[in-house]
Amino acid sequence: MGQITMNITKNIDEFKNLRFNLYKWRYETTVVNKIVLAFSFALITALLAQMKFYLPGNILVPITGQTFAVLLAGVLLGKWGGVSQCIYVGMGAMGIPWFANVTGSTIGYLFGFILAAFFLGFVTDKYIRSRSFFTILPLMFFATFALIYLPGIVYLYFYLGSIGISMGIIELLTIGVVPFILGDIVKTFAAASVAKIISPKRAYANEADAHKAKSWNIP
Repeated sequence: MGQITMNITKNIDEFKNLRFNLYKWRYETTVVNKIVLAFSFALITALLAQMKFYLPGNILVPITGQTFAVLLAGVLLGKWGGVSQCIYVGMGAMGIPWFANVTGSTIGYLFGFILAAFFLGFVTDKYIRSRSFFTILPLMFFATFALIYLPGIVYLYFYLGSIGISMGIIELLTIGVVPFILGDIVKTFAAASVAKIISPKRAYANEADAHKAKSWNIP
């Protein structure tokens, strides 16, 4: 039993060192490599965008796997996660058919993807404490329901107005928020769980709270 415990402890330590080395490399690598990583994650976002379905009666905004990718973009790539979403949105705007919806009604949400990824990238690179599950979870909820949904709803309001459809706030929430809340809650919990596992709990990027981290017990 003692040998098994020692092997498990060794494997855990090796995994922690591996994730630290990967994040440190990601933070210190060349701009070219960072652009490649950002482009790769733009492709991942595009792939998850194809996993979509529409709820009955709502043909404007589909449910997709994009949110999961956006939330992890910042955690995995730092601010370059935001760059990955700029690439995703920019290349889609240039004509690559990889958006979940091509009618134009979701442009606000796409802009929100960029905001959310930059926000999470900044916070998780800056603060070690943000990488614990119970810290990253509310940060991801804020990114989802404020930084993505808010610009999404605002743009949807003006988009509908431009095609002659007038809706009040309750109607907008009904088609642009309410149907997706449960799914995004599940995706946010999943993304926070993955972030907790894959992100190192020690300094790799001159974090602002590095001097406090040694007294914390963050797995």
